[in-house]
Amino acid sequence: MFAAERRQRILELVRSSGAISLRELASQVQTSEVTVRRDLRALESQGLLDRRHGGAVLPGGLSHEPTYSEKALVAADAKAAIAKLAAALVSDGDAIVVGAGTTTQAFAAQLTRHTELTVVTNSLLVATGLAGTRGIDVVMTGGTLRGSIHALVGGTTEQALSTVQGTRAFISGNGLTAARGLSTPNLTVAGVDRALAAAAAEVVVLADHTKIGTDALLQTVAAEDIQHLVTDDAADPAELDALRELGITVHVAPASRARSTKIVSESVSIQAKS
Repeated sequence: MFAAERRQRILELVRSSGAISLRELASQVQTSEVTVRRDLRALESQGLLDRRHGGAVLPGGLSHEPTYSEKALVAADAKAAIAKLAAALVSDGDAIVVGAGTTTQAFAAQLTRHTELTVVTNSLLVATGLAGTRGIDVVMTGGTLRGSIHALVGGTTEQALSTVQGTRAFISGNGLTAARGLSTPNLTVAGVDRALAAAAAEVVVLADHTKIGTDALLQTVAAEDIQHLVTDDAADPAELDALRELGITVHVAPASRARSTKIVSESVSIQAKS
């Protein structure tokens, strides 16, 4: 891939996610992290993106909030693996709180095997995914619909959550670092995410590798208030170690190995046909 073509692809990836890690960029454009760093410097000098520790964001990207459609295009395999692993933290009889996001939507799909569960959520996608599932009671918070993320937000949502005390809160965000914890670019969403975290005895963050080591404008949950992180094996090892040092239990889903197996299987299939 020529430099100009590679840099155009990097710009497309940054624009689709709002913020993306160096590791993910190198994987997507199939080159070294050293080369990607050089590309990022060149693109930043043209005002096309901003470099951040461990990755890149759109200009003003700390305040950029990707839509549901944009998020759905990023790290789908990783999100599916995270969802499956996170579901193991739920037991029959639990009352859990689930926030909005594409990863929490995938997580909710893994809960249908339960026969006795209460789920409190502000996410239309989570509620719809669980609607009609026998043995699962779904409680929606109410609030103002934020259409870009298919979630209920605002004072009504926060008030409803203040009356809840669940076993665990499963939430996502736009970035997670050991220094700042979980963060998001939107003030209204930040208030609801804090309320979600406060509505349970433990906080479980679901974050794929593109979010590990990146920051958004507003802190929602400090790292010391997070008990569990569920991520995938492409996440930055140094950042995960820093999170572990803060007492967070880190659960790593083998998403990249699953992708590799899939690619090998497809290759064998193609060769067999030829």
